[in-house]
Amino acid sequence: MTTKLALSDEILMKIEKPARYIGNEINSVVKDKDKVDIRFAMCFPDVYEIGMSHLGIAILYDMFNSFEDTWCERVYSPWVDLDKVMREKHIPLFTLESQEPVKNMDFLGITLQYEMCYTNILQILDLSEIPLESSERTWEDPIVIGGGPCTYNPEPIADFFDFLYIGEAETRYDEVLDLFKKYKGNRKEFLRQVSHLEGIYVPSLYEPEYNDDNTLKSFKPKYEDVPALVKRQVVTEMDSVKFIDKPLVPFIKVTQDRVVLELMRGCIRGCRFCQAGMLYRPVRERSMGRNVDIARKQLENSGHKELSLLSLSTSDYTEFKPLVNELMDYCEANKVAISLPSLRLDNFAFEVLERIQGVRKTGLTFAPEAGTQRLRDAINKGVTEADLLEKVHDAFSGGWSSVKLYFMDGLPTETTEDLDGIGDLARKVVGEYFRVPKDQRAPGLRVTVSASTFVPKPFTPFQWAAQDTMETVVEKQNYLKKVLAIKGVNFNWHAPDLSMLEACFARGDRRVGQVLLKAFEKGCILDGWSEQFKFDAWLEAFS
Repeated sequence: MTTKLALSDEILMKIEKPARYIGNEINSVVKDKDKVDIRFAMCFPDVYEIGMSHLGIAILYDMFNSFEDTWCERVYSPWVDLDKVMREKHIPLFTLESQEPVKNMDFLGITLQYEMCYTNILQILDLSEIPLESSERTWEDPIVIGGGPCTYNPEPIADFFDFLYIGEAETRYDEVLDLFKKYKGNRKEFLRQVSHLEGIYVPSLYEPEYNDDNTLKSFKPKYEDVPALVKRQVVTEMDSVKFIDKPLVPFIKVTQDRVVLELMRGCIRGCRFCQAGMLYRPVRERSMGRNVDIARKQLENSGHKELSLLSLSTSDYTEFKPLVNELMDYCEANKVAISLPSLRLDNFAFEVLERIQGVRKTGLTFAPEAGTQRLRDAINKGVTEADLLEKVHDAFSGGWSSVKLYFMDGLPTETTEDLDGIGDLARKVVGEYFRVPKDQRAPGLRVTVSASTFVPKPFTPFQWAAQDTMETVVEKQNYLKKVLAIKGVNFNWHAPDLSMLEACFARGDRRVGQVLLKAFEKGCILDGWSEQFKFDAWLEAFS
């Protein structure tokens, strides 16, 4: 079945990467719209290459389309070139599968992964010709839903969503869709009824009250039948959860252009700054046999030649070594590469990695997070200097010459001594390279040190900690540039203005939503892309 494209050939030939907008990829799902009860637009509020790389969207797309009564389609943020054309020519934003306007859908579900995507949400709504604020929508407009980690403090974006699903989506959505069919035509009653489902937060049904000093005084439901507490949803058992057999295959290169296998959810660690480690508790593993079966099906149904094993800490998976060995038997026979992100220093298995990488040595990444043991203990990062140096030495002895070290600056209780410790640790890592006999080490040492600025996040032990001011962050980054002026070491750092905004929207209340709206009106979209970020416009919006 051929679908007429929403964009003309003339437009497609003038914009960057037109394949972002044409749909019809291998394994995309096209249904007869007249034979389904519910049409659902699933949105990742960033460009196609980022959205197509996100596993959560892929899981939901597969899950919704397994429902006979539902057709789930996709939509992503248009890049600035197409955004301009669509506004000039009054072309409404459309889904990829049917190429029909998003405003024709019953639902628009938007995943909230990162605070600096918030203006993209308004871009999506605006281009879709859906009223930005939920209070202005009628039954003719889609129900706008938010999900993902940022929903754990949804207040800065509360005015723009009809409801938010807090937690893992596999547990409750069938009930949401059944309620929609029951109350179709009555928006207010549907929202009232859906608020009774565990995990569903309908912002319009709650009223915040503030003290004279602008702190929150109370936060209460407006009606007696609306629950005072919203409880996050958690999948209790992974093997019974449907996982993707036929992953979508993009037409262009995307950020994660490979099959992704989710081994488990949760993390056995408890780093005090890490929101994901707190939100996705408890640890739940998928069985080894199920993981192997899924990996084979995904590879056979996609043609991909790379498999990535995903979790918050992959090498903490109980059957890590036997799983990798069994997957390698299959992958070697089919010329498929395996990548292992999120490996942990204290259980790192070089014999496994050597089998995976063979003679091709890509870079290794370690995350000490802090420069001294005192601060690593304070943030509950159970890694010692001895752990790091031992593993780095093993890597250099095994033929690796490229190592990345991830740190954070601005952590609670951080001192100059902790910053000096980052330089000391980098210098010792370089020293481990030269401890390996010259004839046994690979040429071309590269040690990359990256420091991201600490952003306090909700529902972490550090949620009330102060963030460094931008001036302090710049001072610390300049100091680190000096202590990391070491031969063989490159230093990368994070933009302090972005970190400041991220913290505002991570911990802000509903009133911050008006700043977001004003920033969007001033042209702020795609803020996560440095070339599009307009910090001056943000400052004007705050003013």
